[in-house]
Amino acid sequence: MSTVSPSLDLDFVRSYFPALQSGFTFMDNAGGSQTLKPVVDKISEYLLHSDVQHGASYEVSVKAGEKVNDAIRELATLINAQDEKEVVMGPSSTMMFRILSLTLSKDWQAGDEVITTNSEHEANCSPWMDLKERGIVVKIWETDPETLEFNLEDLEKLITEKTRLVTMVHASNILGTINPVADVAAVVHKAGALFCVDGVALAPHRLIDVQAMDVDFYVFSCYKVYGPHSALMYGKLHLLEALPGINHYFIDEVPYKIQPGNKNFELTYGMSGLTDYLREVHDHHYPSDISSSDQEKFQKSFDLFATHEEQLANRLIDYLNSRPDVVVLGEASGDKNKRVATISFYHKTLSSSDFVVQVDPYRIGIRFGDFYAKKMVESLNLIEKDGVIRVSLVHYNTLEEVDALIRVMETIS
Repeated sequence: MSTVSPSLDLDFVRSYFPALQSGFTFMDNAGGSQTLKPVVDKISEYLLHSDVQHGASYEVSVKAGEKVNDAIRELATLINAQDEKEVVMGPSSTMMFRILSLTLSKDWQAGDEVITTNSEHEANCSPWMDLKERGIVVKIWETDPETLEFNLEDLEKLITEKTRLVTMVHASNILGTINPVADVAAVVHKAGALFCVDGVALAPHRLIDVQAMDVDFYVFSCYKVYGPHSALMYGKLHLLEALPGINHYFIDEVPYKIQPGNKNFELTYGMSGLTDYLREVHDHHYPSDISSSDQEKFQKSFDLFATHEEQLANRLIDYLNSRPDVVVLGEASGDKNKRVATISFYHKTLSSSDFVVQVDPYRIGIRFGDFYAKKMVESLNLIEKDGVIRVSLVHYNTLEEVDALIRVMETIS
């Protein structure tokens, strides 16, 4: 097999995203990526030719069910789940965390504890904080104020025999920092607690391997991973089977019992366009390795993405670090082992909103705000500056686009 990694063929990958032909530069990808044409094509195909209810004996219903089931198997392979029943689909990550909190906590008692962090998107914070109304104790694992990273020793001090769950982000949607979730899982499981991970900000950039991380639950948004507006939740099968259902009383099979109203058929089927794309990226760049397994193909494609994104991040961060009037938050390099290409900063004198609106006329989409990671922005004392300025890059962005943004930023002071 080939051992030399080629450079990412940007003309090839960008041809899969029709929106990129508009001339607009998309750098708000952490808020939602552009959608793959194969995903759109599959959604359209399903709605035009297979839009019937599943479970009937007639041919179209049978084939429609097979399509969606095939897509679920694709997604299970993508995240390396042991069983396709471990894949739960829903409308949003926010809803998936809410469902998980409601079901998982059913048998918890007053005084039981949950640990979350000050780096969370509120989607993975509010559902747990709301349990305080039932007497559940919620503790906050805070980042080191100097490094803005998590120390495992701090977590160990928070865990007690009453800790039922620890939940955290895989990558911060503001800092871009990749957290060592496998190491955290080991600490949590040693204490006899469960571990839940918000992978929304990580999934567009790295291949997820739920078994290697040994997470109990993992959630991400499909619309931030080049797909439609839906979400995926992974749960270890025995844990999902033990959850009380929130569907109709006579439905007890996994995952249907925690998919009220069932999953969205066409959007789920559409997500198989993502795995098709990852295979095609691999085969285009490694034509001598087309017999590789799907997992190997997915990994090599994401490796290509990560290497390219590291170059993009380094270009932008190096520029930002050269400006005395700008402060970069988090890892001060584009090192792909430490961060994803979600880069946030603030200007020492301008508000974040004043900075961003000066970029808008150039048809470059960046963003300001707290991005629902309000506790992190509050801890950085940046609320009064309208939050942070965030540039979130993915593999279809180019160095030329980054350079164009830098030229615009040069005019802002």
